[in-house]
Amino acid sequence: MTPRRWARKWAHDVDTDGFSPIPTRVVSNEEYLPLDQTLEQRRVAAVLDETAGRAARRLGIGRRQFMSSSAGMAAAFLALNTVFGRFFEVDPVEAIESSAADASRPADQFVFDVQTHHVASPRQFPQLLGLRRLGRTWNALLEKDRGTMDDLYLENYIKEIFLDSDTTVAVLSGIPSATEAGNILPPDQMAQTREAVNRLAASQRLIIHGLVTPTRGRRDLDEMRRQAADLKISAWKGYTGLALGDPPRPWRVDDEKIAYPMLELSRQLGIKNICLHKGLPLQGGVEEYWHPRDLERAARDFPDLNFIVYHSAFHSLGPALALARDEFRASARVNWVTDLCEIRERNPNLTNIYAELGATFGQLVITSPMLCGHVLGMLVRSLGADHVLWGTDSIWWGSPQWQIEALRRFTMPESLMTRFGYQPLTAAVKTQILGLNGARLYGIDPNLHRNPVPPDYVSKLRAAYRDEGARPSLTQYGWVLEESS
Repeated sequence: MTPRRWARKWAHDVDTDGFSPIPTRVVSNEEYLPLDQTLEQRRVAAVLDETAGRAARRLGIGRRQFMSSSAGMAAAFLALNTVFGRFFEVDPVEAIESSAADASRPADQFVFDVQTHHVASPRQFPQLLGLRRLGRTWNALLEKDRGTMDDLYLENYIKEIFLDSDTTVAVLSGIPSATEAGNILPPDQMAQTREAVNRLAASQRLIIHGLVTPTRGRRDLDEMRRQAADLKISAWKGYTGLALGDPPRPWRVDDEKIAYPMLELSRQLGIKNICLHKGLPLQGGVEEYWHPRDLERAARDFPDLNFIVYHSAFHSLGPALALARDEFRASARVNWVTDLCEIRERNPNLTNIYAELGATFGQLVITSPMLCGHVLGMLVRSLGADHVLWGTDSIWWGSPQWQIEALRRFTMPESLMTRFGYQPLTAAVKTQILGLNGARLYGIDPNLHRNPVPPDYVSKLRAAYRDEGARPSLTQYGWVLEESS
Protein backbone atom coordinates (compact mmCIF):
# COMPACT_ATOMS: atom_id res chain seq x y z
CA MET A 1 0.00 0.00 0.00
CA THR A 2 1.41 3.38 -0.97
CA PRO A 3 1.92 5.55 2.14
CA ARG A 4 -0.13 8.73 2.29
CA ARG A 5 0.42 12.04 4.01
CA TRP A 6 -1.46 15.20 4.77
CA ALA A 7 -0.69 18.11 2.46
CA ARG A 8 -1.97 21.65 2.27
CA LYS A 9 -4.07 21.93 -0.89
CA TRP A 10 -2.43 25.18 -2.02
CA ALA A 11 1.07 23.72 -1.54
CA HIS A 12 0.09 20.61 -3.48
CA ASP A 13 -1.09 22.84 -6.33
CA VAL A 14 2.20 24.74 -6.38
CA ASP A 15 4.27 21.56 -6.37
CA THR A 16 2.27 19.86 -9.12
CA ASP A 17 1.05 22.89 -11.11
CA GLY A 18 -2.36 21.49 -10.24
CA PHE A 19 -4.22 24.78 -10.18
CA SER A 20 -7.74 24.20 -11.44
CA PRO A 21 -11.01 26.14 -11.62
CA ILE A 22 -12.62 23.31 -9.64
CA PRO A 23 -10.91 21.00 -7.15
CA THR A 24 -10.30 17.48 -8.47
CA ARG A 25 -10.06 15.97 -5.00
CA VAL A 26 -11.99 16.47 -1.79
CA VAL A 27 -10.63 19.24 0.43
CA SER A 28 -11.02 19.18 4.21
CA ASN A 29 -11.01 22.06 6.68
CA GLU A 30 -9.75 19.39 9.11
CA GLU A 31 -13.19 18.98 10.65
CA TYR A 32 -13.40 15.66 8.82
CA LEU A 33 -11.08 13.21 7.07
CA PRO A 34 -11.10 13.85 3.31
CA LEU A 35 -11.57 10.96 0.92
CA ASP A 36 -8.48 10.13 -1.10
CA GLN A 37 -8.57 11.18 -4.76
CA THR A 38 -10.72 8.73 -6.69
CA LEU A 39 -9.88 7.14 -10.04
CA GLU A 40 -12.58 9.25 -11.69
CA GLN A 41 -11.15 12.44 -10.21
CA ARG A 42 -7.72 11.52 -11.54
CA ARG A 43 -9.26 11.12 -14.99
CA VAL A 44 -11.01 14.49 -14.70
CA ALA A 45 -7.70 16.12 -13.80
CA ALA A 46 -5.96 14.46 -16.76
CA VAL A 47 -8.68 15.46 -19.24
CA LEU A 48 -8.73 19.03 -17.96
CA ASP A 49 -4.94 19.29 -18.06
CA GLU A 50 -4.85 18.15 -21.68
CA THR A 51 -7.69 20.49 -22.65
CA ALA A 52 -6.15 23.46 -20.86
CA GLY A 53 -2.74 22.91 -22.43
CA ARG A 54 -4.21 22.69 -25.91
CA ALA A 55 -6.44 25.75 -25.46
CA ALA A 56 -3.68 27.82 -23.87
CA ARG A 57 -1.32 27.11 -26.77
CA ARG A 58 -4.00 28.01 -29.30
CA LEU A 59 -4.70 31.30 -27.50
CA GLY A 60 -1.02 32.05 -26.94
CA ILE A 61 -1.38 32.32 -23.16
CA GLY A 62 -0.15 30.35 -20.16
CA ARG A 63 -1.98 27.36 -18.71
CA ARG A 64 -2.84 29.07 -15.46
CA GLN A 65 -4.08 32.17 -17.26
CA PHE A 66 -6.43 29.99 -19.27
CA MET A 67 -7.58 28.20 -16.11
CA SER A 68 -8.34 31.59 -14.53
CA SER A 69 -10.68 32.53 -17.36
CA SER A 70 -14.37 31.79 -17.80
CA ALA A 71 -13.37 29.44 -20.61
CA GLY A 72 -11.19 27.52 -18.17
CA MET A 73 -14.14 27.08 -15.82
CA ALA A 74 -16.27 25.80 -18.70
CA ALA A 75 -13.48 23.40 -19.70
CA ALA A 76 -13.57 21.95 -16.19
CA PHE A 77 -17.26 21.11 -16.49
CA LEU A 78 -16.66 19.57 -19.91
CA ALA A 79 -14.01 17.38 -18.29
CA LEU A 80 -16.51 16.29 -15.64
CA ASN A 81 -18.99 15.42 -18.39
CA THR A 82 -16.33 13.43 -20.25
CA VAL A 83 -15.67 11.25 -17.22
CA PHE A 84 -19.08 11.03 -15.51
CA GLY A 85 -21.57 11.62 -18.33
CA ARG A 86 -23.59 14.69 -19.18
CA PHE A 87 -24.45 16.18 -15.80
CA PHE A 88 -23.53 19.80 -16.55
CA GLU A 89 -24.97 22.17 -19.12
CA VAL A 90 -21.97 23.50 -21.01
CA ASP A 91 -21.42 24.22 -24.68
CA PRO A 92 -17.98 23.29 -26.06
CA VAL A 93 -17.61 26.80 -27.48
CA GLU A 94 -17.60 28.12 -23.90
CA ALA A 95 -14.33 26.26 -23.31
CA ILE A 96 -12.77 28.23 -26.16
CA GLU A 97 -14.30 31.68 -25.84
CA SER A 98 -14.68 33.29 -22.43
CA SER A 99 -17.29 35.65 -23.85
CA ALA A 100 -19.54 32.68 -24.59
CA ALA A 101 -19.07 31.35 -21.06
CA ASP A 102 -19.80 34.77 -19.58
CA ALA A 103 -22.97 35.06 -21.66
CA SER A 104 -24.33 31.86 -20.09
CA ARG A 105 -24.26 33.31 -16.58
CA PRO A 106 -27.56 34.64 -15.22
CA ALA A 107 -27.61 38.41 -15.03
CA ASP A 108 -27.98 39.95 -11.56
CA GLN A 109 -28.81 36.67 -9.85
CA PHE A 110 -29.08 37.02 -6.07
CA VAL A 111 -26.63 34.61 -4.40
CA PHE A 112 -26.79 34.27 -0.62
CA ASP A 113 -24.12 32.04 0.91
CA VAL A 114 -25.19 31.09 4.44
CA GLN A 115 -21.92 29.39 5.41
CA THR A 116 -18.59 31.18 5.12
CA HIS A 117 -15.56 31.30 7.42
CA HIS A 118 -12.25 32.98 8.04
CA VAL A 119 -9.68 33.04 10.84
CA ALA A 120 -9.23 36.08 13.07
CA SER A 121 -5.84 37.72 12.56
CA PRO A 122 -3.26 37.31 14.04
CA ARG A 123 -4.47 34.04 15.55
CA GLN A 124 -2.46 31.03 14.51
CA PHE A 125 -4.45 27.94 13.60
CA PRO A 126 -2.40 26.26 10.87
CA GLN A 127 -3.85 22.92 11.84
CA LEU A 128 -7.44 24.22 11.62
CA LEU A 129 -9.29 22.33 14.31
CA GLY A 130 -7.01 19.47 15.13
CA LEU A 131 -6.60 16.84 12.42
CA ARG A 132 -2.99 17.93 12.12
CA ARG A 133 -2.22 15.66 15.06
CA LEU A 134 -3.58 12.72 13.08
CA GLY A 135 -1.78 13.89 9.96
CA ARG A 136 1.61 13.80 11.67
CA THR A 137 1.48 10.01 11.60
CA TRP A 138 1.58 10.27 7.79
CA ASN A 139 3.68 13.37 7.25
CA ALA A 140 6.28 14.42 9.79
CA LEU A 141 6.93 17.61 7.83
CA LEU A 142 3.55 18.99 8.91
CA GLU A 143 5.12 20.30 12.07
CA LYS A 144 7.51 22.45 10.02
CA ASP A 145 5.25 23.27 7.05
CA ARG A 146 3.06 25.93 8.64
CA GLY A 147 2.12 27.57 5.34
CA THR A 148 0.70 31.09 5.41
CA MET A 149 -2.15 32.13 7.67
CA ASP A 150 -2.72 35.15 5.44
CA ASP A 151 -4.76 32.88 3.19
CA LEU A 152 -7.29 32.45 5.99
CA TYR A 153 -7.43 36.02 7.27
CA LEU A 154 -9.91 38.80 6.53
CA GLU A 155 -8.19 40.33 3.51
CA ASN A 156 -8.21 37.12 1.51
CA TYR A 157 -11.72 36.27 2.72
CA ILE A 158 -13.00 39.51 1.19
CA LYS A 159 -11.16 38.80 -2.07
CA GLU A 160 -12.36 35.21 -2.42
CA ILE A 161 -15.99 35.83 -1.43
CA PHE A 162 -16.79 39.28 -2.76
CA LEU A 163 -14.30 39.95 -5.57
CA ASP A 164 -13.79 36.52 -7.11
CA SER A 165 -17.35 35.19 -6.89
CA ASP A 166 -20.93 36.18 -7.68
CA THR A 167 -21.89 36.06 -3.99
CA THR A 168 -24.24 38.93 -3.21
CA VAL A 169 -24.63 38.51 0.55
CA ALA A 170 -22.93 36.06 2.90
CA VAL A 171 -23.27 34.78 6.45
CA LEU A 172 -20.05 34.64 8.44
CA SER A 173 -20.10 31.68 10.81
CA GLY A 174 -17.90 30.29 13.54
CA ILE A 175 -17.40 27.34 15.85
CA PRO A 176 -17.52 27.22 19.67
CA SER A 177 -14.38 26.35 21.58
CA ALA A 178 -13.37 25.51 25.12
CA THR A 179 -11.70 28.92 25.56
CA GLU A 180 -11.87 32.28 23.84
CA ALA A 181 -8.19 32.03 23.00
CA GLY A 182 -8.81 28.74 21.23
CA ASN A 183 -11.57 30.12 19.01
CA ILE A 184 -10.68 30.66 15.35
CA LEU A 185 -13.21 33.52 15.03
CA PRO A 186 -15.04 34.69 18.18
CA PRO A 187 -18.41 36.44 17.77
CA ASP A 188 -16.96 39.89 18.48
CA GLN A 189 -14.47 39.41 15.65
CA MET A 190 -17.27 38.26 13.36
CA ALA A 191 -19.06 41.51 14.13
CA GLN A 192 -15.91 43.48 13.30
CA THR A 193 -15.66 41.70 9.94
CA ARG A 194 -19.32 42.46 9.20
CA GLU A 195 -18.80 46.14 9.92
CA ALA A 196 -15.63 46.26 7.82
CA VAL A 197 -17.21 44.59 4.79
CA ASN A 198 -20.46 46.55 4.91
CA ARG A 199 -18.54 49.80 5.39
CA LEU A 200 -16.35 49.03 2.37
CA ALA A 201 -19.39 48.30 0.23
CA ALA A 202 -21.55 51.05 1.78
CA SER A 203 -24.35 48.47 1.73
CA GLN A 204 -25.30 45.18 3.36
CA ARG A 205 -23.07 42.41 2.05
CA LEU A 206 -22.45 40.42 5.25
CA ILE A 207 -24.38 39.24 8.31
CA ILE A 208 -23.17 37.06 11.16
CA HIS A 209 -24.00 34.13 13.41
CA GLY A 210 -23.81 34.11 17.16
CA LEU A 211 -22.49 31.02 18.92
CA VAL A 212 -24.41 28.87 21.41
CA THR A 213 -23.16 26.15 23.74
CA PRO A 214 -26.12 25.30 26.01
CA THR A 215 -24.09 22.82 28.08
CA ARG A 216 -22.55 25.92 29.70
CA GLY A 217 -25.88 26.65 31.35
CA ARG A 218 -26.71 30.10 32.69
CA ARG A 219 -23.34 31.46 31.58
CA ASP A 220 -24.25 30.73 27.97
CA LEU A 221 -27.69 32.30 28.33
CA ASP A 222 -26.04 35.50 29.54
CA GLU A 223 -23.65 35.33 26.60
CA MET A 224 -26.59 34.92 24.23
CA ARG A 225 -28.15 38.10 25.62
CA ARG A 226 -24.86 39.94 25.16
CA GLN A 227 -24.38 38.76 21.56
CA ALA A 228 -27.95 39.69 20.66
CA ALA A 229 -27.76 43.15 22.25
CA ASP A 230 -24.20 44.17 21.44
CA LEU A 231 -23.39 42.31 18.24
CA LYS A 232 -26.81 42.30 16.54
CA ILE A 233 -26.38 38.72 15.35
CA SER A 234 -28.82 37.26 12.80
CA ALA A 235 -28.92 33.58 13.84
CA TRP A 236 -27.35 31.08 16.23
CA LYS A 237 -24.83 28.40 15.30
CA GLY A 238 -24.53 25.32 17.49
CA TYR A 239 -22.45 22.14 17.39
CA THR A 240 -24.35 19.39 19.18
CA GLY A 241 -21.57 16.81 18.98
CA LEU A 242 -18.84 18.90 20.59
CA ALA A 243 -18.14 18.05 24.22
CA LEU A 244 -17.98 21.49 25.83
CA GLY A 245 -19.32 22.96 29.06
CA ASP A 246 -18.85 22.03 32.71
CA PRO A 247 -18.54 19.10 32.72
CA PRO A 248 -17.74 18.80 28.99
CA ARG A 249 -20.47 16.88 27.16
CA PRO A 250 -22.32 16.91 23.84
CA TRP A 251 -25.99 17.84 23.71
CA ARG A 252 -29.25 17.23 21.91
CA VAL A 253 -31.44 20.05 20.69
CA ASP A 254 -34.51 18.23 22.09
CA ASP A 255 -33.07 18.08 25.61
CA GLU A 256 -35.60 19.94 27.77
CA LYS A 257 -33.10 20.73 30.52
CA ILE A 258 -30.10 21.71 28.42
CA ALA A 259 -31.29 22.97 25.02
CA TYR A 260 -34.84 24.19 25.64
CA PRO A 261 -33.78 27.15 27.83
CA MET A 262 -31.58 28.25 24.90
CA LEU A 263 -34.45 27.90 22.43
CA GLU A 264 -36.87 29.72 24.73
CA LEU A 265 -34.43 32.61 25.16
CA SER A 266 -33.84 32.76 21.41
CA ARG A 267 -37.59 33.10 20.97
CA GLN A 268 -37.67 35.92 23.54
CA LEU A 269 -34.78 37.69 21.82
CA GLY A 270 -36.58 37.50 18.47
CA ILE A 271 -33.86 35.41 16.82
CA LYS A 272 -35.66 32.69 14.89
CA ASN A 273 -32.90 30.86 13.02
CA ILE A 274 -31.18 27.99 14.83
CA CYS A 275 -28.32 26.64 12.71
CA LEU A 276 -26.94 23.25 13.76
CA HIS A 277 -23.94 21.32 12.46
CA LYS A 278 -25.29 17.88 11.61
CA GLY A 279 -23.55 15.14 9.67
CA LEU A 280 -19.85 15.32 8.74
CA PRO A 281 -18.87 14.15 12.26
CA LEU A 282 -16.08 16.33 13.58
CA GLN A 283 -12.82 14.87 14.78
CA GLY A 284 -12.95 14.75 18.58
CA GLY A 285 -16.74 14.99 18.70
CA VAL A 286 -19.26 12.35 19.78
CA GLU A 287 -20.60 10.74 16.59
CA GLU A 288 -24.15 9.89 17.63
CA TYR A 289 -24.81 13.53 18.55
CA TRP A 290 -24.17 14.68 14.99
CA HIS A 291 -27.23 12.67 13.85
CA PRO A 292 -30.33 14.79 13.06
CA ARG A 293 -32.77 12.61 15.01
CA ASP A 294 -33.11 15.19 17.81
CA LEU A 295 -34.56 17.78 15.43
CA GLU A 296 -37.95 16.11 15.13
CA ARG A 297 -39.20 16.83 18.61
CA ALA A 298 -37.48 20.21 18.98
CA ALA A 299 -38.96 21.49 15.71
CA ARG A 300 -42.40 20.31 16.80
CA ASP A 301 -42.08 21.96 20.23
CA PHE A 302 -40.80 25.25 18.78
CA PRO A 303 -42.82 25.73 15.57
CA ASP A 304 -41.98 29.45 15.47
CA LEU A 305 -38.24 28.79 15.19
CA ASN A 306 -36.40 27.68 12.04
CA PHE A 307 -33.99 24.76 12.38
CA ILE A 308 -31.35 24.93 9.64
CA VAL A 309 -29.47 21.65 9.28
CA TYR A 310 -25.94 22.45 8.16
CA HIS A 311 -24.32 20.07 5.67
CA SER A 312 -27.82 18.56 5.16
CA ALA A 313 -26.75 15.96 7.78
CA PHE A 314 -24.59 14.18 5.16
CA HIS A 315 -22.41 11.67 7.01
CA SER A 316 -19.52 10.76 4.71
CA LEU A 317 -18.56 9.96 1.14
CA GLY A 318 -17.05 6.51 1.43
CA PRO A 319 -20.13 4.30 2.01
CA ALA A 320 -22.31 6.31 -0.37
CA LEU A 321 -19.94 6.17 -3.34
CA ALA A 322 -20.27 2.43 -3.81
CA LEU A 323 -24.05 2.72 -3.83
CA ALA A 324 -23.93 5.54 -6.37
CA ARG A 325 -21.77 3.60 -8.81
CA ASP A 326 -24.61 1.13 -9.44
CA GLU A 327 -27.18 3.96 -9.33
CA PHE A 328 -28.50 2.91 -5.89
CA ARG A 329 -29.81 -0.49 -6.93
CA ALA A 330 -28.45 -2.09 -3.75
CA SER A 331 -29.76 0.66 -1.48
CA ALA A 332 -31.04 4.19 -1.94
CA ARG A 333 -30.23 5.33 1.60
CA VAL A 334 -27.63 8.05 2.12
CA ASN A 335 -26.56 8.38 5.75
CA TRP A 336 -27.85 10.65 7.36
CA VAL A 337 -29.57 12.66 4.62
CA THR A 338 -32.25 10.00 4.26
CA ASP A 339 -32.87 10.13 8.02
CA LEU A 340 -33.35 13.90 7.83
CA CYS A 341 -35.77 13.60 4.93
CA GLU A 342 -37.77 10.90 6.72
CA ILE A 343 -38.40 13.31 9.61
CA ARG A 344 -40.31 15.60 7.24
CA GLU A 345 -42.01 12.69 5.50
CA ARG A 346 -43.33 11.46 8.86
CA ASN A 347 -44.43 14.98 9.74
CA PRO A 348 -45.77 16.76 6.64
CA ASN A 349 -46.72 19.81 8.71
CA LEU A 350 -43.25 20.15 10.23
CA THR A 351 -42.23 22.93 7.88
CA ASN A 352 -39.59 24.62 10.05
CA ILE A 353 -36.70 22.26 9.20
CA TYR A 354 -34.33 23.36 6.41
CA ALA A 355 -31.29 21.76 4.76
CA GLU A 356 -28.07 23.69 4.07
CA LEU A 357 -25.62 22.46 1.41
CA GLY A 358 -22.22 23.68 2.66
CA ALA A 359 -19.32 21.21 2.11
CA THR A 360 -21.82 18.50 1.13
CA PHE A 361 -22.59 19.85 -2.34
CA GLY A 362 -18.94 20.72 -2.94
CA GLN A 363 -17.75 17.20 -2.11
CA LEU A 364 -20.47 15.40 -4.01
CA VAL A 365 -20.48 17.37 -7.23
CA ILE A 366 -16.76 16.77 -7.90
CA THR A 367 -16.67 13.17 -6.65
CA SER A 368 -19.95 11.65 -7.83
CA PRO A 369 -22.45 13.81 -9.72
CA MET A 370 -24.85 10.85 -9.56
CA LEU A 371 -24.71 10.90 -5.75
CA CYS A 372 -25.02 14.68 -5.83
CA GLY A 373 -28.19 14.40 -7.90
CA HIS A 374 -29.63 11.80 -5.55
CA VAL A 375 -29.03 13.95 -2.48
CA LEU A 376 -30.39 17.12 -4.11
CA GLY A 377 -33.40 15.25 -5.48
CA MET A 378 -34.13 13.69 -2.10
CA LEU A 379 -33.91 17.03 -0.27
CA VAL A 380 -36.11 18.88 -2.76
CA ARG A 381 -38.68 16.08 -2.87
CA SER A 382 -38.95 15.65 0.91
CA LEU A 383 -38.35 19.13 2.28
CA GLY A 384 -39.38 21.22 -0.72
CA ALA A 385 -37.43 23.38 -3.15
CA ASP A 386 -38.08 26.32 -0.82
CA HIS A 387 -36.40 24.55 2.12
CA VAL A 388 -32.89 24.01 0.70
CA LEU A 389 -30.34 26.75 1.41
CA TRP A 390 -27.10 27.62 -0.36
CA GLY A 391 -23.85 27.42 1.59
CA THR A 392 -20.29 26.68 0.47
CA ASP A 393 -18.10 26.39 3.60
CA SER A 394 -15.71 28.84 1.95
CA ILE A 395 -12.96 29.99 2.26
CA TRP A 396 -11.75 26.52 3.21
CA TRP A 397 -12.72 25.54 -0.35
CA GLY A 398 -11.26 28.72 -1.86
CA SER A 399 -13.51 31.10 -3.75
CA PRO A 400 -17.09 29.79 -3.92
CA GLN A 401 -17.44 30.72 -7.60
CA TRP A 402 -16.85 27.18 -8.89
CA GLN A 403 -19.59 25.86 -6.61
CA ILE A 404 -21.99 28.56 -7.79
CA GLU A 405 -21.20 27.65 -11.39
CA ALA A 406 -21.58 23.95 -10.63
CA LEU A 407 -25.12 24.35 -9.28
CA ARG A 408 -26.11 26.67 -12.11
CA ARG A 409 -25.00 24.09 -14.67
CA PHE A 410 -26.01 20.89 -12.83
CA THR A 411 -28.86 18.82 -14.30
CA MET A 412 -30.86 16.10 -12.59
CA PRO A 413 -30.00 12.70 -14.13
CA GLU A 414 -32.83 11.21 -16.15
CA SER A 415 -32.35 7.83 -14.47
CA LEU A 416 -32.95 9.33 -11.04
CA MET A 417 -36.05 11.21 -12.20
CA THR A 418 -37.46 8.00 -13.65
CA ARG A 419 -36.70 5.82 -10.66
CA PHE A 420 -37.32 8.16 -7.72
CA GLY A 421 -39.71 10.68 -9.23
CA TYR A 422 -37.32 13.59 -8.75
CA GLN A 423 -38.16 16.79 -10.59
CA PRO A 424 -35.80 18.65 -12.94
CA LEU A 425 -33.58 21.28 -11.34
CA THR A 426 -35.06 24.19 -13.23
CA ALA A 427 -33.60 27.68 -13.34
CA ALA A 428 -36.36 28.77 -10.96
CA VAL A 429 -35.49 26.05 -8.43
CA LYS A 430 -31.79 26.93 -8.61
CA THR A 431 -32.59 30.61 -8.06
CA GLN A 432 -34.52 29.64 -4.94
CA ILE A 433 -31.68 27.53 -3.60
CA LEU A 434 -28.89 29.94 -4.50
CA GLY A 435 -30.42 32.86 -2.67
CA LEU A 436 -34.12 33.44 -2.33
CA ASN A 437 -34.74 30.75 0.31
CA GLY A 438 -32.04 32.10 2.60
CA ALA A 439 -33.14 35.68 2.02
CA ARG A 440 -36.66 34.79 3.15
CA LEU A 441 -35.44 33.19 6.38
CA TYR A 442 -33.04 36.02 7.21
CA GLY A 443 -35.40 38.82 6.24
CA ILE A 444 -33.13 40.14 3.51
CA ASP A 445 -34.51 41.98 0.48
CA PRO A 446 -32.92 40.35 -2.61
CA ASN A 447 -33.95 43.32 -4.76
CA LEU A 448 -32.13 45.90 -2.66
CA HIS A 449 -29.27 47.64 -4.43
CA ARG A 450 -25.88 46.54 -3.14
CA ASN A 451 -22.57 48.08 -4.02
CA PRO A 452 -19.49 46.08 -4.98
CA VAL A 453 -16.58 45.85 -2.59
CA PRO A 454 -13.91 48.14 -4.10
CA PRO A 455 -10.96 46.23 -5.47
CA ASP A 456 -8.47 48.46 -3.65
CA TYR A 457 -9.77 47.53 -0.20
CA VAL A 458 -6.29 46.71 1.08
CA SER A 459 -2.99 48.12 -0.06
CA LYS A 460 -1.37 44.79 -0.85
CA LEU A 461 -4.07 43.94 -3.42
CA ARG A 462 -4.45 47.44 -4.85
CA ALA A 463 -1.73 47.23 -7.50
CA ALA A 464 -2.61 43.70 -8.64
CA TYR A 465 -6.27 44.47 -9.14
CA ARG A 466 -5.56 47.81 -10.87
CA ASP A 467 -2.78 46.66 -13.16
CA GLU A 468 -3.64 43.01 -13.82
CA GLY A 469 -7.31 42.65 -13.02
CA ALA A 470 -8.77 40.02 -10.72
CA ARG A 471 -6.80 36.78 -10.53
CA PRO A 472 -8.75 33.95 -8.90
CA SER A 473 -6.47 31.82 -6.74
CA LEU A 474 -7.73 28.55 -8.31
CA THR A 475 -6.91 26.75 -5.11
CA GLN A 476 -8.49 25.76 -1.81
CA TYR A 477 -7.12 26.22 1.67
CA GLY A 478 -8.00 22.97 3.38
CA TRP A 479 -6.11 19.69 3.33
CA VAL A 480 -5.91 16.71 0.98
CA LEU A 481 -4.31 13.29 1.10
CA GLU A 482 -1.49 12.66 -1.33
CA GLU A 483 0.94 9.82 -1.90
CA SER A 484 4.26 10.35 -0.16
CA SER A 485 7.44 9.96 -2.17
